Amino acid sequence: MDRGMVGSAKGRLNVAVRRDGSSAIVTPVGELDHHTADVLREPLEAAIADGGARVVLDCSRLDFCDSTGLNVLLGARLQAEAAGGGIHLAAMQPVVARVFEITGAEAVFTVHETLDAALAGPTG
Repeated sequence: MDRGMVGSAKGRLNVAVRRDGSSAIVTPVGELDHHTADVLREPLEAAIADGGARVVLDCSRLDFCDSTGLNVLLGARLQAEAAGGGIHLAAMQPVVARVFEITGAEAVFTVHETLDAALAGPTG
């Protein structure tokens, strides 16, 4: 099911969600920060609630992520794992990858170089 664009915050962050088999692909476009965190939180929680075994966050168009955005992703990871699934991060831009590296958050997520690699990997 393609849900298309499911949220936006004054053009700073748009989020699209689509399905690919048992995976939900969530694509944030723009800046993830204090002002836009809920725009991503809601579709992530919905994707987890919809029972996707794997939620793949396509980060290829995510330009920025601050600590609030990171907390949204960490919370979603806990929810997904409690439901028997997982959050996979794909195609992170260097500036976003650096936030995960500095905070050590890359160690608690499954990170893939590309969206295709994330979709090809094992579920969960």
